[in-house]
Amino acid sequence: MSPDFLWDALVGISPVLGFLAALLWLDSYKLVSMRVVMLVVASGVVAAVACYFVNGALLARTGMDFAAYSRYVGPPVEELAKGLVVVALVRAHRVGFLVDAAILGFAVGAGFAVVENLQYQRMVADAGVATWIVRGFGTAIMHGGVTAIFAMTGLAMLERAGRATPVAFLPGYAIAVVLHSAFNHLVASPLVATLAVVVVVPILMVLAFERSERAVGDWLGRGFDADTAMLESINSGAFADSPTGRYLDSLRSRFRGPIVADLLCYLRLHTELALRAKGVLMMRENGFDVPADEATRDKFAELDYLEKSIGRTGLLALKPMLHMSHKDLWQLHMLGK
Repeated sequence: MSPDFLWDALVGISPVLGFLAALLWLDSYKLVSMRVVMLVVASGVVAAVACYFVNGALLARTGMDFAAYSRYVGPPVEELAKGLVVVALVRAHRVGFLVDAAILGFAVGAGFAVVENLQYQRMVADAGVATWIVRGFGTAIMHGGVTAIFAMTGLAMLERAGRATPVAFLPGYAIAVVLHSAFNHLVASPLVATLAVVVVVPILMVLAFERSERAVGDWLGRGFDADTAMLESINSGAFADSPTGRYLDSLRSRFRGPIVADLLCYLRLHTELALRAKGVLMMRENGFDVPADEATRDKFAELDYLEKSIGRTGLLALKPMLHMSHKDLWQLHMLGK
């Protein structure tokens, strides 16, 4: 492997990895761990390898010339592969806000771009440094940027829908495909395409981060007050007379006594962990990293046991009393990781 190859590879992949590092640095709440980012980048690598074979097969089957394929068929295939990684993350409650949606979406695209640029370098080994500058600042950041847009749009649509539905991801997918295709249409003007990416993507990311930082702060304030009030009510002697206590008492006609007791224990533990998670985020905002302690891990173990004890029907019965939005489920995963 020649020094020129290594230098060209570095020029081609360092911009997108540097941009990803900048996004992580801008995340004041440290919503995403480095371990998760590395796993997501690796998922992007896998998606790129899969697309290499799929694109090759489709190109041979359709008989299209490469330019037309890269404009009209390649973008839907590649954005679908990258988007599936994002959908899996959202379904696993690993994404809670626009900030982590942007970071993880960009990380998928970064992993994809690294493989694509290295593959392109293998095919066009004699390309000059200017080509790799365009590939690094243009194509690579485009891949990260459009997947970040897909992730943020999908999350926003899920919040609007108020429930998990695959349809929520379709607008973001359409936007990602159109932007990817538009970039590939500018292959004859690579500097224009690169300039557009370098200008537009950072602006979008900054706007998303500013909006999300405010959203995190508002959510922390409202959620902290609600969780504190719930926990104080449970621990007080007046809980039975509260609306939550009366609702729980009404469940005695549907569940056996021990199950009702487990429902109350689950409600208390869930609220304690939610408060703990919000406290951790507040500490992180001020520069303090708070790892999960043994007591927190024990509470998660007890929560898992109670989930099995009360069953799916019990969890559904508790739903009116629990904060179970995607943000609330995300915070528990964040605390327990």
